[in-house]
Amino acid sequence: MHTTATTITAAPGYDGSGIDGNVYRDVVDAAHGAPSWLDSLVSAFSTYGLVLFAVLMLIGWWRARTQDAQQAVKAPAAPVLTVIAFAVSTVVKQAVHENRPCQSLHVITLEACPQPGDWSFPSNHATLAAAAAVALWFVSTRLGAVATGIALAMAASRVWVGAHYPHDILAGLAIGAIVALPLALLLSRQAQTLAALFGRTRLRPLIST
Repeated sequence: MHTTATTITAAPGYDGSGIDGNVYRDVVDAAHGAPSWLDSLVSAFSTYGLVLFAVLMLIGWWRARTQDAQQAVKAPAAPVLTVIAFAVSTVVKQAVHENRPCQSLHVITLEACPQPGDWSFPSNHATLAAAAAVALWFVSTRLGAVATGIALAMAASRVWVGAHYPHDILAGLAIGAIVALPLALLLSRQAQTLAALFGRTRLRPLIST
């Protein structure tokens, strides 16, 4: 049996359904027509999947600190870049005030419809996922590739469970990448200096064994 939730009346805010509301409805209808096990799997991933990025960051840090100090400097910075991207996404969300699609379109979704005032644009999940993936590319290309696949799946899952419009997740992915990429590039250029600095402080265990 599919999980359903009671629809909630939208708060005064921007109605984004005119952008891609029809696509959103098609995805939500597909979710309702899918097997229950698939919906349960996607819902669980959508809710808890961000933990996977933390695991990848931990793996990247553990490997890097045993190999190269300059590379190891980038590993503990990955969660910092991700949090910065999240902060930017939150500012944009509070500026746009786009109502959730389940509120504007009055549809039943797999994920419980948020209360009015819990704005939709951009998707914080997508922002966090994209920023984490970009940061991990600078730690390990293999981990970055894995994280990119997870980030795209996370973004898609947010539409599947009914939490966001497609344009919400696209904006979230863009914000995450746009914020994390220049910061990661700057960090890479200063990696040697930072590694030397860390090596002279009590933070040395973060970048070497």
